[in-house]
Amino acid sequence: MVNYDDGRPDPDILLENIRTDEPKKTGKLKIFFGYAAGVGKTYAMLDDAREQLKSGVNVLVGYVEPHTRPETMQLIDGLPVLPPKVVNHRNIQLKEFDLDAALKIKPELILVDELAHSNADGVRNKKRYQDIEELLNAGIDVYTTVNVQHIESLNDVVQDITKVNVRETIPDYIFDNADKVKLIDIEPEELLIRFEEGKIYRPERTETALKNFFSKENLRLLREIAMRKATNRISQDNQNEFHMAEKSAGSKFLVCVGSSPFSAKLIRWTARTADVFHAPWVAVYVENIESQDFTESEKKNIRANLDLAERLGAKTTTLNGDDVATVIAEYAKLSGITNIVIGKSRNKKTLKNLFEMDLEDKLISLLSSIEIHIIPGRSAQRSYRKPRRLHIRKNLYLSWLDTLKTFVLLTTATLLSMGMRALNIGDHNIIMMYILSVLIVSRITMGYLYGIVVSVLSVLAFNFFFTVPYYTLNTIQPGYPITFVIMFFVAFITSALTVRIKIQARLAVERENRTGVLYEINKKLLTTRGLENIVALTNEYITKLFGRSVIFYTQNPENGSTGTLLQSSSETDSSFLLSEDERAVAHWVFINQKRAGAGTDTLMG
Repeated sequence: MVNYDDGRPDPDILLENIRTDEPKKTGKLKIFFGYAAGVGKTYAMLDDAREQLKSGVNVLVGYVEPHTRPETMQLIDGLPVLPPKVVNHRNIQLKEFDLDAALKIKPELILVDELAHSNADGVRNKKRYQDIEELLNAGIDVYTTVNVQHIESLNDVVQDITKVNVRETIPDYIFDNADKVKLIDIEPEELLIRFEEGKIYRPERTETALKNFFSKENLRLLREIAMRKATNRISQDNQNEFHMAEKSAGSKFLVCVGSSPFSAKLIRWTARTADVFHAPWVAVYVENIESQDFTESEKKNIRANLDLAERLGAKTTTLNGDDVATVIAEYAKLSGITNIVIGKSRNKKTLKNLFEMDLEDKLISLLSSIEIHIIPGRSAQRSYRKPRRLHIRKNLYLSWLDTLKTFVLLTTATLLSMGMRALNIGDHNIIMMYILSVLIVSRITMGYLYGIVVSVLSVLAFNFFFTVPYYTLNTIQPGYPITFVIMFFVAFITSALTVRIKIQARLAVERENRTGVLYEINKKLLTTRGLENIVALTNEYITKLFGRSVIFYTQNPENGSTGTLLQSSSETDSSFLLSEDERAVAHWVFINQKRAGAGTDTLMG
């Protein structure tokens, strides 16, 4: 027996510490992949699971869709089955996969059907693939199934073929990072026979399905896409080292993202193309003057588009600048971009854009050595122009104070002009006086409304008070109508430019303030020592930047950590951050190392 009282470390203790520090084992994911419902994915999954059970693996059937075919359901006999979780949704009882029960049992292998399924409200995660990620993080191997139409980057391709918008999708990284993908394939003719025999859907659904999604032509094309996807995965695995070398010296794609839902199509096209070239890609959104007046729907679209790009493997960047083309061009030059993807819809020419150069023309003139890919929008997307009209109206503010300012300034300009006429000063100086009043009104009022109104009223006032015959809206001099038109356009353009400069100045101040705060916190973090001081400093600046209360956990709250709370001056009560529900969200984040809470797909409440 060895004595360790001489101060040497005990090997058993060292070994235990090493085991504790070892990275947590993650489970392996196997996807049974098909091109349509009924090809036999679930059957193959259950058959494989029975073989694993015979080999001594601890297998559990977590969830299998209840509409699965009778022949398939027979394979469940003899396999341990997890009871589903019953969720009340709009007075209807739905059966969902019980994630918490599965994590408590912790089998070696669990079967969870329908990877792209959307969970009912009240379940922790919004999507089933997020449930599976938790199982994998817990060290549990997972078998699951998915069809080609549910892969996010192929969503538009499938929609163009089938004319069906598939809403339930999974991010490509789930498929790409799976440990094994098994392609389940049968001939389309054989699948159609199964349909006609009623082995896939109930008779009342079969006829509708055959007329729409499950036509022979659709199935043939979907099968081809599924095979290509599986082949690309095999090719990428076999040539991984070569691909990594290509990424550093080959193509690099940039996709321009906006508030339009059409941006999702651009993102998916870029993801597919970058995947073919094995090239990195970035999604860029340019924030300009118009961004501040976006509707909630448009802001939500921007967030959704950037989230989609991240899920498909892109790096996302938000830039600031008034001229979108110039900002993108400068970023492309600095980042080594070789290909730029933009969308193009055929819009009618208006007075506003008649003399403006299109975005793609600007980019071509600024970036002669970079390829520009223009993706046409669908004609159906033209209805999206409605929010743009609402956005223009949103700049038209009305208030008593601004009305009073406008009235006083217009009256003052008229009185001064009368004084100038009494001194025999020419009409051109009176016109300049009114243009000056338009400029001042545009500067001291909010939005475009008062500048437009004063532009019209100044022309009418000049006509009424200072042209012969006086005090009428008629004029006998032939040149005056042209003078009125020119005067109106000069006043109107002056008003618009003044408002635009004012907005630019405000945005510049806001950007400068944010940059100053970030620079200040960066400088202080370099000199701050001690975890408590760093947390306090971080809380202070997050509160300053976002105007929201913050609670900061340095340890898992499950271990007794209470967190550091800092309440914002703009909020009256931040005690909800100390509730058990919020602590549970923080605990989940520590366990899974992912975002959760409001604004995410996990624990949204």
